[in-house]
Order: sequence, then structure tokens, then C-alpha cells
Amino acid sequence: MSVQERRAVSARREGLLGDEPGAFAVARFVRVTPMKARRVVDLVRGLGVDDALATLKFAPQAAAATVYKVVDSAAANAEGTEHLSRADLVVAKAYVDEGPTLKRHRPRAQGRATRIDKRTSHITVVVAPRVEEEPAEKPAKKSAKKADTAKKAPAKKAAADKAEAADKPAKKATAKKTAAKKTAEKKES
Repeated sequence: MSVQERRAVSARREGLLGDEPGAFAVARFVRVTPMKARRVVDLVRGLGVDDALATLKFAPQAAAATVYKVVDSAAANAEGTEHLSRADLVVAKAYVDEGPTLKRHRPRAQGRATRIDKRTSHITVVVAPRVEEEPAEKPAKKSAKKADTAKKAPAKKAAADKAEAADKPAKKATAKKTAAKKTAEKKES
């Protein structure tokens, strides 16, 4: 690979997409907590771009507006740079990383002060063309084999447990017998 080719492919794109077609968009230093943003991002992961945008448009969370912009930007990047059709795009990856935390202080009772953490997020969305799945006949056969072995395993385990139980004397039964003997001896004396 020549120096020019190396510069043409960014390391971030290489890490997110590899050689696959698609595009990504990142919103950095967004003033929303990562936990709240992840709730919204989880709604759209795996959906088509148009479905994801419709979902985000009517989502009540405050972070939905920012995630909407990021998904829309990623789709626009795919159309512009990769020449992909917007109708075929799917949100392949979407995740939220924690950004820097702004530390503020709030006065409290008796002259104390507590720290308020104002968290920020980095929201990344990757869109890729929809992949047509092949019929899944082979995995069905494997799962049938696993089911057969799963049925055999409990039977073997039960047989092993019975064999162990036969070898060992019952502890509770002997304890009851010795207790009965002791009470019988007390009554006789």
C-alpha cells in the first residue's frame, strides 16, 4: 500500500468498517449522559435508516434529537462518499462512549459543597448496506444434534447420581435411628 493510499483510508474508518462498504458519523462532546444516550441508541441499532429516523423523531428522550442528527449524517455520508442508496442502508453499529466530565460544585447545608458531574458523550453510528441472508439449513441440523446430546446428558447424569446414592448410606435415616434408640434407652432407665 502506498503512502497516498494509506492517507486516503482513515484509521477510524478502517476500525469501524474495514473493507466493507458503508459510512459513519460521530457526534463528540454531546452534553448528555452516556447512560441516557445508550437507551436511545439501543432503539435504532439494526433498523433500516428510514425506520430509525422515524423512531427517533417520535422518541420522548432528549438524546433522541442528537442521535437523529448523527444517523441522518451517517446516511448522507454513505450517499455522498460511497454512492449507496438510502433505502438499502441499515444501522450496522451504534454505540456511545463516555466523554470528559465537567465538574461543578453546589452549595449544601452547613457550609458544605458537593460535586455535580456533568457528563458528556461521544455518539458513533455506522451505516452499511442491507445484507441478504442465505437460508439457514445447516445450523438447523447442528442444533438438532445438540438437542440429542442434551437429551442424553441428563439421563447419564441421573444414572450416575443413582449409583452414587446406592454406594453412600443415607445420613438422615441413620440419624433418626440413633435418636430413636437413645429415647428408647431413656424410657427403659
